[in-house]
Amino acid sequence: MNNLFNFSQPLDDNAKALFNDENQSFLAELVDTFQPQLESLLKKRQQRQAQFDEGQLPDFDSATKDIREGNWRIAELPDDLKKRRLEITGPVDRKMVINALNANVDCYMADFEDSQSPTWEGMVNGQINLRDANIGGMTYTDPDSGKHYQVGANPALLIARVRGLHLPEKHVQRNGQAIPGALMDFALYFLLNYQQRLQQGSGVYYYLPKLEHSEEAKWWADVFHFTEEKFSLKTSTIRATILIETLPAVFQMHEILHAMKDHIAALNCGRWDYIFSYIKTLREHPERVLPDRQVVSMDKPFLNAYSRLLVKTCHQRGALAMGGMAAFIPSKDPAENEKILAKVHADKTMERDNGHDGTWIAHPGLADTVREIFVDGIEGDNQLHVLRENDTPIDQALLLQPCDGERTEAGMRTNIRVSLQYIASWLNGKGCVPIYGLMEDAATAEISRTSIWQWIRHGKTLSDNTPVTKELFRQYLQEEADVVKKEVGERRWNNEPFSQALSLLEEITTADELVDFLTLPGYQQLK
Repeated sequence: MNNLFNFSQPLDDNAKALFNDENQSFLAELVDTFQPQLESLLKKRQQRQAQFDEGQLPDFDSATKDIREGNWRIAELPDDLKKRRLEITGPVDRKMVINALNANVDCYMADFEDSQSPTWEGMVNGQINLRDANIGGMTYTDPDSGKHYQVGANPALLIARVRGLHLPEKHVQRNGQAIPGALMDFALYFLLNYQQRLQQGSGVYYYLPKLEHSEEAKWWADVFHFTEEKFSLKTSTIRATILIETLPAVFQMHEILHAMKDHIAALNCGRWDYIFSYIKTLREHPERVLPDRQVVSMDKPFLNAYSRLLVKTCHQRGALAMGGMAAFIPSKDPAENEKILAKVHADKTMERDNGHDGTWIAHPGLADTVREIFVDGIEGDNQLHVLRENDTPIDQALLLQPCDGERTEAGMRTNIRVSLQYIASWLNGKGCVPIYGLMEDAATAEISRTSIWQWIRHGKTLSDNTPVTKELFRQYLQEEADVVKKEVGERRWNNEPFSQALSLLEEITTADELVDFLTLPGYQQLK
């Protein structure tokens, strides 16, 4: 085997299959060619954020006005990407992959990012699982229950979400430096599956998360072009859906589509990360502090404007506009479940009426309810005909409009409990966690802890006039830790990394400077 990389973990048979000589050679080419520019792009993120911290606000770029006003369209969509009315998302462990492929949905976004804790074992086995899913006939037998799982006929279309550009893969180093997690995820998924996908008359499809600027989209376009040329494939064999889940990116949607016009298929409203990014980007703007996360819903003006602008932009350019996540988990209690499904129905109806072509769910139990709206409720495979040409222009002020609502003690305490439980599960290797009736991933934990950080930063008060301070947070943290300990039980509390999670949550929430992503310090504690 080539020694093009240094691995911090011993390579088992699965890892050796991934990192054979041919795959290592291609991955090394990608890293050598594209990592230096990626580092430059990440520095530009920091420079833009410094400007926002000094008082500037995100806005449309006057230098790219010609792109926004030009008459151009993206490459024609392949047939199997024109119908994406309902998509399910989840991590890449084997049982979850099978259940997602069997769900009553059009597509499955297999997630190496926010719903996957990036343990070495999890990332390696995830690639093997997606390889097997693309081959077909995938099976799994649960070692505890003995229950057998198998992918049925007509599985959902598989789309892989790679890690964000900011995330390293610490277990794989080249020239003494950790390689980008995004490049590893992209390269391995491509190498393991492109021939199978082409034999099926399809292409290689990805979701790309957390982009902030069209220059980052151009970087991805260059990676795709490089790969297609390397393997003598037609341009547009590789297609991507980009999540508009950062505040700076909403002002760059035309530019992002233009930069990737040969390879783009859709934009997606990554609503939870978008709320997190609103907090993070405007961290030093006290007049734009958000209330309890539970009341920051898609009917709020700044979020509804974001949804409508995404639809208008995509459809003008021939791209699909995907809606956001319904994170609810169905309840076994009939009365409670009726309330949950009513909330999901109202949320998805608003997305459909805004013109979205499809939407996301986190649990297969929501599929039938959402299909009533996004399958039975629209004519044809999508809503590309909805152009929103008569809309009042959506400007900077509306996209940044402060959100009304209270900051409450109950909301703050809920944020603490959710963050604590999620971080403990993430450190334990699980990135998609049911908590209080919602399927939580990293985005909601990020909202929860950054909200409190910002309340502390700007000396905000709760609805009962209690000042939010570091001391108040530490008091609530200890009290809510006791609540969680009772909820999960002494045994689980002691056997899982709750104490590590407690320390990490306190550290990042009381830090003087906002920690950009909890997954970065958390990653240092993962194997």
